[in-house]
Amino acid sequence: MASGNSTSKRGFASMDIERQREIASKGGRSVPAEKRSFSQDRELASNAGRKGGQSTGTGRGE
Repeated sequence: MASGNSTSKRGFASMDIERQREIASKGGRSVPAEKRSFSQDRELASNAGRKGGQSTGTGRGE
């Protein structure tokens, strides 16, 4: 971890706010609307979330 008052010049959070916005805005445009399967199919999104929760939840609390 960083010690004292030193700050890292790396990473998203240390970037200029305008550069952060530029990068973040690309996320919404990276895939055409017709290819965003979760926004088109609620059941598909639900099943994917359930599957992900099952695979990451194993072994917790033991």
